[in-house]
Amino acid sequence: MLVQDIMDRNYPFLYSDELATKARATLRSRGLRVLPVVDEHKHLLGVISRGNVMVITSSISPIRVRGIMSVPKFVATMEMDLSHAVREMIRLDEWYIPVVRSSQDNTYTGLLGLEDVISTFLERNIAKLSKPLSDVMSTRLVTCSPDDEVDNIWRLMQERAFAGLPVVKREKLVGMVTQKDLLDSGVIFPAFEAKKGRFKAPSKISSVMKTPVISMKTTSTVKEAAELMLEKNIGRVPVVNEKGKLVGLVDREDIVKVLL
Repeated sequence: MLVQDIMDRNYPFLYSDELATKARATLRSRGLRVLPVVDEHKHLLGVISRGNVMVITSSISPIRVRGIMSVPKFVATMEMDLSHAVREMIRLDEWYIPVVRSSQDNTYTGLLGLEDVISTFLERNIAKLSKPLSDVMSTRLVTCSPDDEVDNIWRLMQERAFAGLPVVKREKLVGMVTQKDLLDSGVIFPAFEAKKGRFKAPSKISSVMKTPVISMKTTSTVKEAAELMLEKNIGRVPVVNEKGKLVGLVDREDIVKVLL
């Protein structure tokens, strides 16, 4: 199977000279995690993520997309072997990679996301999907408290490349906080512009976290977790025991690793 067989050919993109505020609005309104960036010839230049747009402090910011975009860690071609592309995504901890026409032609043609891989395998209903989450979940967990300051947790997410964290109080799972939650809440972390738009007082995670939490049991299957992620468009699912204590976390990478 090749990348072109399952990639999203209609995935949106931005031009490098468009305003960064448009990137932020597009990510928020469409629930996207990344946006490819191209030049006037539609040649791939970079990508914009939720993390990139968190530095925009004003709805009238003059910053252009090219000023905050990142260079992709990996770019696939349409005729690349899908297994090779996905293994590179896992190795680099990238959930999305832009796709270009060929190694000689840098024209943007679409995006490959881990959800495309998961959806393809779900249709095949392979045996590995029946594994319990206790076999595949991560148990070395990083969590935060409802009383933690948003600034500190955002820094932690940036430093450790986390897109979301479980929120725990007295060992019980009480919420989830993701980059999307921070972006949707209007939290601002100025980097390029003056320090305007910040909370007047440090905001707490309790004010932005999602509740009630969508969670699963250790006996739930990989298939059930994968279907839930696709249905709810979420990247990770916390796993709890019968007492509501957080015991693990399963994300899209964990699912894909099992399928590979």
